[in-house]
Amino acid sequence: MQGRILKATGGFYYVLSDAVLYECRARGLFRKTGVSPLVGDWVEIEETGEEKGYVTRILDRKNSLIRPPLANLDQLFLVVSVADPQPNLLVLDKLIAIAEHKKIEPLLIVTKTDLGEWETLAALYEKAGFQVFCTGLDQDSDLAMLRRSMEGKISAFCGNSGVGKSSLLNRLCPQAASVTGSVSEKIGRGRHTTRHSEIYSLGNQTFLFDTPGFSSLKPPEVEKEELRRYFTEFLPYEGQCKYWGCTHIHEPGCMVKEARERGEIGETRYENYVQIFNELAECERRGNWRNKK
Repeated sequence: MQGRILKATGGFYYVLSDAVLYECRARGLFRKTGVSPLVGDWVEIEETGEEKGYVTRILDRKNSLIRPPLANLDQLFLVVSVADPQPNLLVLDKLIAIAEHKKIEPLLIVTKTDLGEWETLAALYEKAGFQVFCTGLDQDSDLAMLRRSMEGKISAFCGNSGVGKSSLLNRLCPQAASVTGSVSEKIGRGRHTTRHSEIYSLGNQTFLFDTPGFSSLKPPEVEKEELRRYFTEFLPYEGQCKYWGCTHIHEPGCMVKEARERGEIGETRYENYVQIFNELAECERRGNWRNKK
């Protein structure tokens, strides 16, 4: 029997198969292989009765993320607020690099635009080539475009704690039917605080994950020399630098640094690139650059 994992908590996996929600545990073989089932995984389950069972196999994944722990995404909406909390652009740029590395389309949502100046933040990422949506109490014009961008796709909201991911979901689609509502009943918890990834059905084969917030993030699991590939505004200058394999940091004759000086590449984006590069170099120096889960 096959189904999809809608939620994972406390060692249990809640798998929807043929409109029935099964409470499952994972077979011990997953501990031996070091691969754990993730929310969004298509899996095979062995039913044991009373809507319970075991996950016996994970079917092929299109992609996967460690934080948030999700699988088989089409796009990742990175939610950042203008204020309360202040935007953490380093975390945001790490998420973008991780999404690019995993071949998941990153998009940006700027929330709470009624609390402060938001145009500079939006312009920074639009210049970098990302689609940006802006929402606030006085600005809902982008909500319709946001809905259209999700149609027929599997998406996730991701971002720091307190940026308004769940509130945005309620405004985006007040009638959204949480297909994990029965999960909450099974485990006896409310549905108002996002402690685990929740999947919502928005109709027309459109699904959205709301994920727990966080305040820090490790860099993407790539070699430091590969990082430049995941800052897509650098790509037009690839191969034009004086030195082959230029890291765009110390080398003379670097076209990326010249583009930065001309204002073609955002200052904050470049500074975060350098910081992430240095974090990867430090991980490499310590012998643990492939970050532990």
